Amino acid sequence: MQLTSKDTIAPSGLTHETLTLDVKGMKCAGCVKAVENQLTQHPGVISATVNLVTEVATVECETRIDPTTLANTLTQAGFPTEPRIHSQAVASLGEVAPVDPAEQQRRHTHQLLRQVAIAATLLVLSVTGHLKHFGWFTVPVLSNIWFHGGLATLTLIGPGRPVIVDGWRGLRRNVPNMNTLIGLGTLTAYLASVVALLFPTLGWECFFDEPVMLLGFILLGRTLEQHARSRATSALTSLVALKPTLARLIASDSNDPAIAPSRPTEIPAEQVTVGQWLQVLPGEKVPVDGEVVAGQTTVNESMLTGESMPVLKQPGDLVAAGSLNQSGAIALKATRTGKNTTLAKIIKLVEDAQARKAPIQRIADVVAGYFTYGVMAIALFTFLFWYFVGIPLWGSDWAISSGHDGMMHNPAMVAMHPTPLLLSLKLAIAVLVIACPCALGLATPTAILVGSGIGAERGLLIRGGDVLEKVHNLHTVIFDKTGTLTTGHPVVTDCVPLLESVSAADLLQLAATVESGTRHPLALAIQHQAQQQHLAVLKAQDFYTEPGFGVSACVSGQLVVLGTEAWLNQQGMHLSAETLAQAQELAAAGKTVVYVAQNGVVIGLLALQDTLRPDAETTVARLHQMGLRVMLLTGDQAAVAEAIARPLGLSQENILANVQPDGKVAAIRQLQQQGQRVAMVGDGINDAPALAQADVGISMHSGTDVAIDTAEIVLMRDRLVDVVESIRLSSATFNKIRQNLFWAFAYNVVGIPVAAGALLPLFGIILSPATAGALMAFSSVSVVTSSLFLRRTYPASGF
Repeated sequence: MQLTSKDTIAPSGLTHETLTLDVKGMKCAGCVKAVENQLTQHPGVISATVNLVTEVATVECETRIDPTTLANTLTQAGFPTEPRIHSQAVASLGEVAPVDPAEQQRRHTHQLLRQVAIAATLLVLSVTGHLKHFGWFTVPVLSNIWFHGGLATLTLIGPGRPVIVDGWRGLRRNVPNMNTLIGLGTLTAYLASVVALLFPTLGWECFFDEPVMLLGFILLGRTLEQHARSRATSALTSLVALKPTLARLIASDSNDPAIAPSRPTEIPAEQVTVGQWLQVLPGEKVPVDGEVVAGQTTVNESMLTGESMPVLKQPGDLVAAGSLNQSGAIALKATRTGKNTTLAKIIKLVEDAQARKAPIQRIADVVAGYFTYGVMAIALFTFLFWYFVGIPLWGSDWAISSGHDGMMHNPAMVAMHPTPLLLSLKLAIAVLVIACPCALGLATPTAILVGSGIGAERGLLIRGGDVLEKVHNLHTVIFDKTGTLTTGHPVVTDCVPLLESVSAADLLQLAATVESGTRHPLALAIQHQAQQQHLAVLKAQDFYTEPGFGVSACVSGQLVVLGTEAWLNQQGMHLSAETLAQAQELAAAGKTVVYVAQNGVVIGLLALQDTLRPDAETTVARLHQMGLRVMLLTGDQAAVAEAIARPLGLSQENILANVQPDGKVAAIRQLQQQGQRVAMVGDGINDAPALAQADVGISMHSGTDVAIDTAEIVLMRDRLVDVVESIRLSSATFNKIRQNLFWAFAYNVVGIPVAAGALLPLFGIILSPATAGALMAFSSVSVVTSSLFLRRTYPASGF
């Protein structure tokens, strides 16, 4: 893994830097809050976001901060941390690279499984020793209370030791965590049993089976939880695995570098530089983003778009790093390398998405910050209440019985304790171990992990939890026209000279010459039409483009201006009534009109027409079915906008025409001031300001760099219907977040009072510490499993 570091410009003009740290040792939401507090207290740190599942901290700094300093601060606080820059430095020196995160995760899971196997063995021995209490046979040695004491001791110093040590460290550093609660519970039960065993005259009960069962359930739950986390992060792991490691470097002057290169040299993919030529053989991954310069093949780009159909690639076509070359040998010229490749940016976007929290998570964060202290206080109150009030008040109503060995006979959760002290102690221990801050910490990140993973697999890149929440509350979806609702490939339909001295060919040739200085879809259409008629581009200079208005250039010493009516008016050019009437007639047919002027005189009109995307009508209809308002926002004339909007079923009030780029921002802002939550769908280039202003910016993949930098949702397949898909996925993921948080809070709200003995006065029912521990483990596993169910319950796209 590489250091994720990015410089941004703050509104104040200061340069902000973002650092990424790998943080270990976090067990629950309380740990997450403690890490965030440690980071935000460091001078120069603006904000910090910590993800419990991925064990990553993203830190935004207003000044240059040595990431090693931040890592050391967290390590001293009990959370072993490494800056990702270390990995980058090691890799650049050619040394052995750090262990892959997926490999680390597998090792950790193997370690947990080993611990569970040991704990399960101890648990079986403990249960076997108590079979006689169920009326079954007696096993020699295993039924001896001293043997059970030895089992409990072995459990604590073996698989239970890391839990107890970590809990003590957290308590000593004033950042208690879930292990603190478990450690207090197990040690209290063990010490009370040791006292009862050594001093039988006290009449206390020995319950050595409690710490054994408690730790067994905890370790089992953590193993299942770790396995579920691995599945939740599988999408990102798969993306990282796509990164090629080797590249075949060839000479750029080879006669046929794709077929017979002069001895290619294998180098690490990270060392490829822009402009170098590379060979890619069938069955190999493309090492960097590049342009095919020789050969022909089909490429599987499903890692980018989610589409499994291979794409034909010929000289001049672009290929992306990580895509799979399937059929032929090709040579390519590197255009983007390292962290600038499309795949690297997608990985970065998915990582960022998994780190960003939904605002709803703030409630859980606030609770988690005080949770452990609150639970310890409740446990102390529980002990004092039952010892001094509860048992003296209701104790005579309960049937208390016990065997000669002091072990609990009834396997159900019925109170059978010989002394008030032991009953009060068991209730307090149950409170300690049933409380689950871990469920609160896992509720949001696991759902985001699974949701973002589903999106990545289907070509939908969603930036994070805050985006999910905003999408869930949308009221209005605004579409740009050219390149978004339409195909973005208009064609010239009319060429109308207004002077007898100017022919249609002359008019088209002049227009193509001036438009050769820009890459706007209308400009490309005019150039393409001129090429089809074999019209050469004239010599020109002083090209100028006014976004949203038009272009100009000097052709053979004469100023030629192309653009909208407003653009020509700004240049002081007069448009006759006859000219305007002709333009109006073309616009009424749904065509875009471009005025052409030479030396201040309008010499002709060009009419172009774009076609709707095949899925435009379906997309708008489905958005209406979802209860969303759909609007069209375009810089084109009203007649053209209406012609496009008519088959989509958009009413007049939902069409905003003649709107320039800055006007689009103002229009969105006005809707927001009316209380509307607005999503803007654009092509990610000219619409960048509007995408940034909208509550949710949704960009087609066209113009990858701007799209990924600006939009909050990127549609990698360039399918308009994926707008609906992204909203559905966002809503489903956010609903899963709310569901997880509800159950996490409900579990603690219900479980803690029950563990504290709320059912004891009326029903004589309590939770043993071991049962409480099993429920606590179940709560964490259930939250993660609930998130994983999103993958099964979220329907496949029906489009």
